[in-house]
Amino acid sequence: MFQIRIHGRGGQGVVTAAEMLALAGFMEGHQAQAFPSFGSERTGAPVVAFARLSPKEIRLREPVLEPDVVLVQDRTLLDSVDVFAGLKPEGYVLINSSRSPEELGLGELVERLPAGHVLTVPATHYALEKIGRPLPGAAMLAGFAAMTGMMKLESVQAAYNAKFSGRVAQANADVAELAFRAVKSSLGEEHA
Repeated sequence: MFQIRIHGRGGQGVVTAAEMLALAGFMEGHQAQAFPSFGSERTGAPVVAFARLSPKEIRLREPVLEPDVVLVQDRTLLDSVDVFAGLKPEGYVLINSSRSPEELGLGELVERLPAGHVLTVPATHYALEKIGRPLPGAAMLAGFAAMTGMMKLESVQAAYNAKFSGRVAQANADVAELAFRAVKSSLGEEHA
């Protein structure tokens, strides 16, 4: 089973991102699950959502305490929330930032995890450019797909197309493609 924890702030589409991740995984034949963890539900408050992908039925229903992947949609949470708690030794971390992990003070984490397992992607920048709103979910999921190989870019785009339509669906597909290519480029893979 592959477990994902998504950290962000209220209003950033964290719960939607978890749902889209599960839907994309389901489209690829995985058993999938997504659910939020709510504290105070106001805009700007820290929010956590969880997703699981597995080839077999998922019976667990509790929060993800030992994630294989941590997606951080708001880098300011690095200073106030232990977003890396329980992260597995071979885990992946993707942070929404135009700065490098080292510039964010994460050099120790980069050293501890395998090469290419701690990356950043300017998800909000892409979202503002294409959607016109700071909704980094599609970029973060496409970055996750590029980084882990757990799913294809097309599955992420198809999940957004299943939930949204018209310009919104296309804008999210464009954001996903930009992020997918950026992460593949960070990993040194030419055929992004």
